Amino acid sequence: MSSSAAFIVGNWKLNGTGQGLGQIRSIAEGVQDAPSVRVAICPPATLLSRAAQVIQGSKLSLGGQDCHPEINGAFTGDISAEMLADAGAQVVILGHSERRAAYGETNTLVASKVSAALRAGLEPIICVGESLTQRRSGEALRVVVGQVVGSLPSEAAHHRFAVAYEPVWAIGTGLTPTLNEIEEVHLAIRSALKDIFGPAGLRPPILYGGSVKPDNAAEILKGQEVGGALVGGASLKAEDFLAIVGAV
Repeated sequence: MSSSAAFIVGNWKLNGTGQGLGQIRSIAEGVQDAPSVRVAICPPATLLSRAAQVIQGSKLSLGGQDCHPEINGAFTGDISAEMLADAGAQVVILGHSERRAAYGETNTLVASKVSAALRAGLEPIICVGESLTQRRSGEALRVVVGQVVGSLPSEAAHHRFAVAYEPVWAIGTGLTPTLNEIEEVHLAIRSALKDIFGPAGLRPPILYGGSVKPDNAAEILKGQEVGGALVGGASLKAEDFLAIVGAV
């Protein structure tokens, strides 16, 4: 893990109703005594404003799972970065592989969303990762570095952001790369960030995501340039998520 405070983020995806607010409350209470860790939960947008009330005064941050590039307009069903901030978000996940695959999001579109997040004062978490076919054909580093370069606008150099490496083949499958494979990609991402932003490229944390669980988190977080984790299913239960936070 990098020397700066670890950043652990929970992505609830299409899960959670008002009944889940109790889990968010328990997470907020559980992270109060974890001074060396930053923690955020990204629930469905329908829960953001209520979750903000539940965790008021705690050190837990909230985030969105996507945003539209524009501030407002005729975009039925979409949510702007400003709307997320107004609802209580501080961070936003962008370019997740599920968005790239299911909705055809390109690097250019992701970069425009990153700009929107920065415009609204949100901290974007930019997701990158290769498919199993790309991994097996030896293209993983090329694909991931290309996504990093293409998904980051130049103004990001002057703002806080994070990059999350999520090998597509490990998301929700129970499969994880070896620690050496994770480190190889994280080091390549760091090198790309330094090439793009110079010394400022040393600041952003690089999170690992893809079947992160309480029983493998400690090992993953030991890795070079692993600055935290983006957690999916294990973030839905406070007990499991807090175990991952405690593994830092």
